[in-house]
Amino acid sequence: MRHRRITAALGAAALALGLAAGAAVPALAGDAPDAPGATHYTNPVTADFADTYADPAIIRGKDGWWYLYATSDPLVEGGEFGLMHVSRSRDMVDWEYRGTILDEGSAPDWATDTSFFWAPDIRYVDGQYVLYFTVTDTTLNPGDDSAIGAATAPTPEGPWTPVAEPVVPPRPDGGGFFWTFDPSMLADDDGSRYLYYGSYYGGLWVTELDESGLRAVGEATQVAINDKFEGAYVLKRDGYYYLMASSANCCAGPSTGYSVFAGRSESPRGPFVDHEGVSLLDTRPGGTQVLVQNGNRWIGAGHHTVVTDLSGQDWIYYHAIDREDPWLAEPGGINRRPTLLDRLDWVDGWPVTRAGAGPSEGEQPGPVAGSLLGLTVDDPAEGRALRGSFRPDVDEQSGDHALVRGRVWTAEPAPEEVHVELDLRTRRTGPFFVWVGRGSNRIEVTVDPGGRELHVEYGHGRFQEETAVPIPATYDLSVWTALQVHVVEGEVRARLSESRLGDSIAEVSLELRPGILRSAPVEFRGTGVHVDNLSVNEAHEPVTERVPEPAAGAVLVEEDFSDAGLEGWSWVREDPAARVEDGALVWPLTGADLVGAGGSGGLLLREPPAGDWIVETKVDLDLGDTEVRNFQQAGLIVHADDDNFLRLGHVAIWNTRQVEFGKETLQDGFLTWGGHTSGPPAETTWLRIHHTTNDAGEHLYRSAFSTDGESWRWGATWTLPAGRDARVGLYTGGGAQPEAEAVFDYVRFLDAS
Repeated sequence: MRHRRITAALGAAALALGLAAGAAVPALAGDAPDAPGATHYTNPVTADFADTYADPAIIRGKDGWWYLYATSDPLVEGGEFGLMHVSRSRDMVDWEYRGTILDEGSAPDWATDTSFFWAPDIRYVDGQYVLYFTVTDTTLNPGDDSAIGAATAPTPEGPWTPVAEPVVPPRPDGGGFFWTFDPSMLADDDGSRYLYYGSYYGGLWVTELDESGLRAVGEATQVAINDKFEGAYVLKRDGYYYLMASSANCCAGPSTGYSVFAGRSESPRGPFVDHEGVSLLDTRPGGTQVLVQNGNRWIGAGHHTVVTDLSGQDWIYYHAIDREDPWLAEPGGINRRPTLLDRLDWVDGWPVTRAGAGPSEGEQPGPVAGSLLGLTVDDPAEGRALRGSFRPDVDEQSGDHALVRGRVWTAEPAPEEVHVELDLRTRRTGPFFVWVGRGSNRIEVTVDPGGRELHVEYGHGRFQEETAVPIPATYDLSVWTALQVHVVEGEVRARLSESRLGDSIAEVSLELRPGILRSAPVEFRGTGVHVDNLSVNEAHEPVTERVPEPAAGAVLVEEDFSDAGLEGWSWVREDPAARVEDGALVWPLTGADLVGAGGSGGLLLREPPAGDWIVETKVDLDLGDTEVRNFQQAGLIVHADDDNFLRLGHVAIWNTRQVEFGKETLQDGFLTWGGHTSGPPAETTWLRIHHTTNDAGEHLYRSAFSTDGESWRWGATWTLPAGRDARVGLYTGGGAQPEAEAVFDYVRFLDAS
C-alpha cells in the first residue's frame, strides 16, 4: 500500500506545530498581530460564486472539508427559487460552490409544487449527515402550513434522501398555523437530542428527538415569546445552554435592522435569561446583544451559525445586506444577503461578535484551519509532522488513510497552550490515549469505549489528579466522533461531539497545578482505533474585554420643559393635545403615524449641536402588560424629511413591549421601513441616540436605552447621507385606543467627543 500525506490547502508549512490562533482584537480595541499560517478574508466570503447566500449553516465533514449550506433564494441574479445550496472549503474562507440540494424529483412527497426550502441546519447523526430544513407549505393541511423536514446522506454533498414524514409537522392554530420555521438541532451529553424551531408567529419552541434524530417525541416546550425572535441556534458551553436567535425583519432592503440576541439556561428547555436575568419568554423580552450593525457597509446581520476552528476559537457565519446594494435586480424584491464571517468572542460569559465591534469590513485575520487530513506518512527517514509506528487503513467513506493501531507522536514539541483535534472510531473496547506534556507533568486524555467514559488525569503518585465523565450508553463509538483537547490557562478540557457545533457527547475539564504546562510532543496511542483529521495548533488567545461604548460628557443643551414657550423648538404638524405641564411635556397618543407615504404624525424638533453628541430623554409610557395595542409608541426621532428619518421608541408590538430603532428611507425610488428591536423597556424608559460622522462625512446614529438611567444597552447604528441635514426631537403615535399618553421629563444633548 502506498502511503502519502494529504495536506490542507494552506500547504505543508501550515501543518507545522505551533500555529497561533489568530484571535485578533477588533480595530476599536487595537489590532492583534497575525498568526503564522493564519488565513485572511474580506467579507462577504461567498462573493466569488454568489450574489446571495442566506441563512448559512456549516459543518466540518469527516472527509476534512468544511461545508456551507444556504437557503433557497436564487444564488445569483436571475437564478431559481426552491433549491438549497452547498459549497465547500479547506480553510473556512475560500468557498467552492458544489450545487443544489433537493432538486426537482428529490423533495419530500409531502411538499407541494410551490414549496420553498428554507434555513438548513446540518448535523452528523449516528454515522450519517442529516439536513434539517423548513418546508414552506405542505400537502398535509391547506393554507400556510409550514413544517420541518429532514434528509439524510452518507456524505456532506449527498446523495440526499428525504425522510418520509416531517420531523415537526404543521401546527394548526385556530384558523391558521404557527410558523414552523428555522430548525436547529442540539445533541446533549445525556444521549438526548433536541430540535429548536419557530418564528415570530408562535414563538420559539424545543422538542426532544428520538435516537435517530428524525422524529419529534414528547411534548414541546416554548422557549421564547412570539413576535420577537426567529432563527434559533443553541450550543452548550461551561454548563450553560445558550439560545441565540435573530430579531426584527430580515428582509427590508436598506432599512433592514435584523440582529442576534442570546439568553442562557442550565436546561436545554429553558428558561433562557439574558445578562440581567430577563427571560426571553417575558412580554417585555430580554436578550443580550450578540451581533448588530455598526454603521459600516453591512446592515441586517443575522440568522447565524457558530463553529470552532482548529485553535479553539469560535466563529460566527451569518448573512447581511450591503446598504448600498440591497436588492437582486432579477427577480425584483429579493434581498441580496451574502454570507459573512467574523470572530465570536466570549466576554463575561456571553457571546459577542468581535468584542462588540460588529460586522467587519476590509481584510481580517481568519480562522486556523490547517490539519493533517488522512494521517498517512511518507518514508520514516523523511521529515514529517508525525513520527511513530502505526498501521494505516483506508476509510471506506472518504477514501482517506487513517490510523488503525500503534503509537505516533508529533515530530516537534507542541506549544504549552495547545488545541488538539481528531476524529476517531472504534469497534473494540480498548482505550485511546492523547498525551500532552512529559514526565510527571504529562496530561493524559483517555477515550475508554469499554468503560464508557472520557477520562483526564495528570501527574503521578500523590500528585496525581484525575476526573472522568460517562459516555452515554446509547452513543455508538463505531461511527466517527470528534475529540477536542484544549489545554490553556491552567486547565485541560476534553470534549467528544458528533458535529463540533456546540454539541457534547461527553465533556470533562481539570484544573492544572501551576507550572504543569511544558513544551513537549503530543502523543497518540490506541489499538483497533481509526483516527483521522488530526490537527495540533497553538490554542487561541481569547479576547475578554468589549470594545468601548459611547460615553456621555457635559450637557450642551437641555430642555426641562419648565417653559411652555419651548424656545428653540418647532412643530411639524403640531399636535394641539400636547402640553407642557408640571415640568414635563405631556403628549397623548393619537392614531397618526409617520411610516409610509403621507405620514401624518406630529413632531417636535430642534437643530442639534455641531460635532459628536448624544441626545437623551426620559419618557413615562404605560402600555399595559399583554394586551394587543399595535403600535402605540413614543420616543426620540432624527428627521431629515417624512421619507427619511430614524426613530427610537418604546413600542407595543402585538402582546410584547419592545424598544425599536427604526428607519424609513426613500432609496432608488422605493420607500422602505424596518428596524432594530431590543428590550426590555419599562414604564419609565431612558432613550439615547449617539451621533458621529465617518470619514466619508456620513452621519452615524447609534441607539441605546436604560430602565434606570445608569446602565445602558447599546444597539444598532443607522446612517444618513453626508450633507443631509436632520433635526432631532420627539414623537408619539401608533393608535389612540386604548387611551395612553407619553410624559417626557427632559431632552438633553450631551457632549460625546
